[in-house]
Formats: sequence, structure tokens, C-alpha cells
Amino acid sequence: MTQDVLLASKSSARLAMLENAGVSVNVVPALVDEDSIKTAMVADGAKPRDIADALAEAKALKISRKYPGDLVIGSDQILETNDGRLLDKPESEDSAKMHLRMLSGQSHTLISAAVICEAGKPVWRQIESAKMHMRTFSEAFIEEYVRLYWNDIQHAVGCYRIEAEGAQLFERVEGSQFAVIGMPLLPVLGFLRVRGILTS
Repeated sequence: MTQDVLLASKSSARLAMLENAGVSVNVVPALVDEDSIKTAMVADGAKPRDIADALAEAKALKISRKYPGDLVIGSDQILETNDGRLLDKPESEDSAKMHLRMLSGQSHTLISAAVICEAGKPVWRQIESAKMHMRTFSEAFIEEYVRLYWNDIQHAVGCYRIEAEGAQLFERVEGSQFAVIGMPLLPVLGFLRVRGILTS
């Protein structure tokens, strides 16, 4: 029996990564209370990488329980500022501008986690990070950037899609481009080859 690969996420960027790499994947978004998980873990002093991992696992587990015969990929991303704060997706255009002012001229870390579940339990996981070095923005740039791209960046932690207009924000990036976009793709592909989903 052939297993399907399911993506427990409505992220168009993660779907595009998998499809562009030749993976046949079906999207089954997992509606989990990410804020509650994150808030509880922060209160317990959890590390950002553990929070990203827990969120990815929660998504994959929820869908795996519904589709136990398939391989379910859950993925999540956390942004940690230089001073240890975690940034969420902007709630409004004003919130996006505030985030960009805070990040301007600073570096931050993106932590991307992926967990694959089968038969209602995790069978594989991976975490990757990237160091993002932002240039210093003028207020005029911030205003114009948010005005032009709000519809695209409102679902993005850090207010950018680096594969598109977000490239304008950076001086340099250290780490995997796939971790920046939101999933440790190469290790995921490696696991799918081991499982025979992709040809070795």
C-alpha cells in the first residue's frame, strides 16, 4: 500500500518547497492552539528551539490521528531576537511597522522545526536555524514597504518573505535558505528517500 504525504499546514511557502522538490503532497491544515502552547512553554522557560519543535509536533500529531496510514509533516518557525524575545506574526500594519523598527539594524535567529508522524506518533524530527542580519531602514522605507506588501507579509514572522520582496531587508544571511523560508527541507527529503517515498 502506497503512503500519502500530508502537510499539516496551510503555508503556501512550505507547500511550494515540497512541490518544487518533486514531492507529491496533500495539504490538510491542522488547527491547533499555537498561542496557548507557546505561552505555556515560555512560562515554563522552554528554549525557542523546543517551542518550534513542540508546535510542529502538535500539528503533525493532530492530522496523523485522522490519517494513521499516511506520513504527516508538521512544521513551525520561531523568530528569536538578539535579546531573547520571541516575535509573532504582526496583528496589524502598525504592528508590522513596530516589528520592523525593532529589527532594523539588528540580527535575529529563525528556528525552523519539522516533525513527521505516522500512526499517531512522531517517527522523525529535525530543527535548523539561520542567523538573519538586517540592514538599517529609514522610516520612509518602513512605511512604503508595509503599504506595498502588507497582504503578503501579514502571515510572516518577521514581516518578510525572503524569497520575494523581503530580500530588500537584509545585509546577509547565515544558514539554510530552506530554514529561512520555514522548513528544514533537505533533511525532510532525506527521510522520504529512506521511507521509499522518493527514489534514492
